Amino acid sequence: MYNAIVIIGAIFLALAFVSLYVYLINQNVKLNKKNKDEKYQKINASIWKKIFKVVFKDKKHFIGMALSIGVVALLDVLTPFINSKVVEVFFSDNPNFDLKWVYIGIYLLFAALYMVFIYFFIYNAGRIEAFVAYELRKEAFEKLQELPFSYYDKTKAGWIMSRLTSDSRKLSEILSWGFVDLAWGLLTMFSVLVMIYITNFKLALIITVLTPIMFSIALLFRKLILDAYRSVRKTNSKITSAFDQNIEGAKTTKTLVIEEKMAHEFDDLAYDMKKQSIHAVYRSSFLWPIILVIGYIGVAFTLGIGSSFILSPKAGLVISIPVLYLFINYTTLFFDPIMMISHLIANIQQAEAAAERIIELIETPLEIEDSKEVKEIYGTFREPKRENFVDLIGDVEFKNVTFGYNEKEPILKNFNLHIKAGQSVALVGKTGNGKSTIINLLCRFYEPNEGEILIDGVDYRQRSQTWLHTNLGYVLQDPHLFDGTVKENIAYGKKDATMEEIIEAAKKAQADEFIQKLENGYDTQIGEDGSKLSQGEKQLLCFARTILINPKILILDEATSSIDTSTEVKIQEVTNNFMKGRTTFIVAHRLSTIVSCDLILVIMDGEIKESGSHEELLKKEGIYYNLYKTQFED
Repeated sequence: MYNAIVIIGAIFLALAFVSLYVYLINQNVKLNKKNKDEKYQKINASIWKKIFKVVFKDKKHFIGMALSIGVVALLDVLTPFINSKVVEVFFSDNPNFDLKWVYIGIYLLFAALYMVFIYFFIYNAGRIEAFVAYELRKEAFEKLQELPFSYYDKTKAGWIMSRLTSDSRKLSEILSWGFVDLAWGLLTMFSVLVMIYITNFKLALIITVLTPIMFSIALLFRKLILDAYRSVRKTNSKITSAFDQNIEGAKTTKTLVIEEKMAHEFDDLAYDMKKQSIHAVYRSSFLWPIILVIGYIGVAFTLGIGSSFILSPKAGLVISIPVLYLFINYTTLFFDPIMMISHLIANIQQAEAAAERIIELIETPLEIEDSKEVKEIYGTFREPKRENFVDLIGDVEFKNVTFGYNEKEPILKNFNLHIKAGQSVALVGKTGNGKSTIINLLCRFYEPNEGEILIDGVDYRQRSQTWLHTNLGYVLQDPHLFDGTVKENIAYGKKDATMEEIIEAAKKAQADEFIQKLENGYDTQIGEDGSKLSQGEKQLLCFARTILINPKILILDEATSSIDTSTEVKIQEVTNNFMKGRTTFIVAHRLSTIVSCDLILVIMDGEIKESGSHEELLKKEGIYYNLYKTQFED
């Protein structure tokens, strides 16, 4: 009867495992079909190789953590062995109590060693977690400084924020504490196998047979879990982006009274995240109990077979109670790490999804990059060789320039323009005709598809981006300020500026008057993006910031279009004084602000349709004349 129950149970377990294998294989086949066009379909060794390069930068704490884990794993394996010896010495037919103080001393020594080495591996793992998060964020942020405007045009802010926050945190946790679990588990399993094969190789075969079954099930689950968590990470990026857009567009949302609509849209997104997260947890939750069942099957077989050898020795194999006790302990100890590693596999799937995105950001190819020869002379943006920077005079020439954000649809075709040093040139025309494109190319935010842009007679690609941007002053239509004080914002482009220089720049920008009226003057906190200031005051501070760096080329992009008339008069006076002696490009819709420019260019369809001074263009009575007449009448 007993044998029949065992056979039926074994058949039932075999059928259950076969059904599980068929299900997992079928799910993986479906997954492969679904993901056949995706970049990552399996754990990518190259991704982890790059990530571990970051970990190994902190060799001291990594080695300390590895050694500590090794000692703890050894203690875990030796403890059951000592326990079996205690059973043998004190619970045999002839107990020897003279050794009690020896074993008490051994246990106290083990307790002390556990305390010391657990402290060391927790300390070192914590240091590695903090170090990895720091390194990943630093590398990602440095990459963001190098990436051109085109990257930000195509990439949502929420996606970037998610990489620098949740992804880097998740990855650093797995790489520190996950490595602890993995290293402890593998060392423990290896040590247990060595001990049980030395003790009794026949009982050891039970564990050996079950181990590959466990790992094969874990590997089949791996893909399913990875796919689920990748979906979660993608949706998380969308949620971060939605937060960012709603915060940035709070005024628009309220003025349009679309709070309810935005709330519904976000609720749908959050619900999708919740649903996908539950699905990922659902897949992960299956793995642990399955491994647990297989592990205790191993314990049951060890207990059953081992006890039968004690009660009725077979084939000359006799097992003592201490040895059986040792095997049961080792069997339990062996399968605990497998369950931990199986759980870690699920976490690694999440980490892989995070690692893919962080590496994707860090390794984003630069569309605009200085050549090796240029870097050798002028350095990089991190380490510029300013002593090699040549003086920029301000002569600018576009020579047969062809460019389009989509190369198949060029905005500029064989565009030619020569501006002499110190000239002021205004670009006018309807939106979308190429004015901002000319400015973007001049600033080297983009580079020509064909042709050259010469600065002082030299192709600007033969000099570094840092050299060019150091000599540029750019005032935008929507002034951007940083959270901090007035003086910190004025000195943002020149950190070593003295207080006298800051005040002088503010006076030239006609900003000193309103600054002095602020509660704490130049030490007044202006809030995020200057939220405590008016639009005109923010623009005056931006002008002061530009004046302080004393650029050789000045760019004003609709700098007066969003301010009141009285402030515009101030800025116009500041601009006229500041333009003297420096090359200036002005993009403007208010034609009244450019009448004093040396040259006015009417841009249509990426071409210069008219050029000349204000008076010359009015005499032609062409496009500019009609634009000016229309604005004057208005």
